[in-house]
Amino acid sequence: MASEDATPDPSALDRAADRAASTSTRNISSLPGLPLPDETANLRQGPDLHPGLLGLLPLVGVWRGEGEGNADGSDYRFGQQVVVSHDGQNFLSWESRSWRLGAEGEYIEPDLRESGFWRIGEDDSIEFLVAHASGIVELYYGSPVSQTAWELATDVVIRTQTGPEAGGAKRLYGLVEEGAALAYVEERIGADGDLVPRLSAKLDRYAG
Repeated sequence: MASEDATPDPSALDRAADRAASTSTRNISSLPGLPLPDETANLRQGPDLHPGLLGLLPLVGVWRGEGEGNADGSDYRFGQQVVVSHDGQNFLSWESRSWRLGAEGEYIEPDLRESGFWRIGEDDSIEFLVAHASGIVELYYGSPVSQTAWELATDVVIRTQTGPEAGGAKRLYGLVEEGAALAYVEERIGADGDLVPRLSAKLDRYAG
């Protein structure tokens, strides 16, 4: 995942400035009429980030890209958007939508969808509660690997009566390309009891 380099890189700063020219003005839309602060995925807009979330600050944004998955032993390509936002409270909101892609990168059909919340304690312990549209709820615990990478593993996996069977999972998230992209890998326990690759993707920063 992301490497830590204490030496400033002028070219990296230039690339960040170029990227911000488009991404810094974008944000998620909000409907008017609520007395609450607007939800924001752009740290330049909306309420201030809660001080307790500094360990997760780099995640905030809208991320879009492509990845590879494996379902029932078959590999496939998918597109994905992840929105990580906040409203000033001590948690991050998480919304992920993906869609299957064909051999030429064309849209085929909707795929996985999940939403949830991230929290991080004073001891850097991370909680990630995520609900899947397929009928699964998972509770992940983890910790930062670095200032821009986070590793998580499930403690609890619950399924509804109509939900699919699912084993435990591990996820590793990290910023790459000087913060221009969010990359991740998910491994899930298969029928033989071993962790096997399930999903991986690199998502470019679209907003924030």
